[in-house]
Amino acid sequence: MQLEGKVALITGGGTGIGAGVAKRFVEEGAKIVITGRRREKLDEVAASLPAGSVTVFSGDVTEEGNADKMVEAAVGIKGRLDILVNNAAIEANAGVVDMDPAVWRQMLEVNLTGPFLMMKAAIPKMTETGGGSIINVASLAGVVAVPGGPAYCTTKAGLIHLTKQVALDYGKDNVRCNVVCPGPVRTTMLESNFKPMAEVLNTDMDGVFATMAGHVPLRRIATPTDIAGLFVFLAGEDSGFMTGSTILVDGGVHFIDAFAAAIGQYGSSWG
Repeated sequence: MQLEGKVALITGGGTGIGAGVAKRFVEEGAKIVITGRRREKLDEVAASLPAGSVTVFSGDVTEEGNADKMVEAAVGIKGRLDILVNNAAIEANAGVVDMDPAVWRQMLEVNLTGPFLMMKAAIPKMTETGGGSIINVASLAGVVAVPGGPAYCTTKAGLIHLTKQVALDYGKDNVRCNVVCPGPVRTTMLESNFKPMAEVLNTDMDGVFATMAGHVPLRRIATPTDIAGLFVFLAGEDSGFMTGSTILVDGGVHFIDAFAAAIGQYGSSWG
């Protein structure tokens, strides 16, 4: 019960990482608000958790009025907001030449402006009650480039630096801000992105992820449950002297030379 008595707001809480974090936060004693654009997904998560532990708010984080209302919903539970998890995000793959500028702008709005608006609304409420913890969800793609990912990679890199700015500017108010950079996590969004790969490899999604796992030092792809504990740590008192940190949770993918890894799959080695 590391989060007993705390109130958390989780954007993108209806699926994937957000839903996994929501479940773990409730297990640790928090009261939570989960938000997202699809009400039915939020209701499914809420129905799976104990009655009275979850408040659902359907809305788009790119609208400033919605961000304010989401924060107000959380504060309304116990008069405070202790934890904000900025998880809502979208992804679309295309190179710079092929990307529709409208898609570029939409990704900037959801992945970067959304967290900005949520923090703008949340920080004053946190400072009123002695501080709080903000956990932004970026990606390994915010640290390294991926094929066809200029918009996603750029927005996630921007979120990493925005995290540092918030940590710097509001540390004096005991508002901590850290950013988690997951590597491959099996979610609905990731499965959707890799459907074309399944066709190329003539396999199903299990086959795609088994192939991907061969390039991960831990030889598996994460689930939301695998990384939810990190969010508990960042939300709780044990991380009380951490702020502005960029935390990679990727099974070790970040330290691999991709060229050498590709060679290594054929059993070649030097030494």
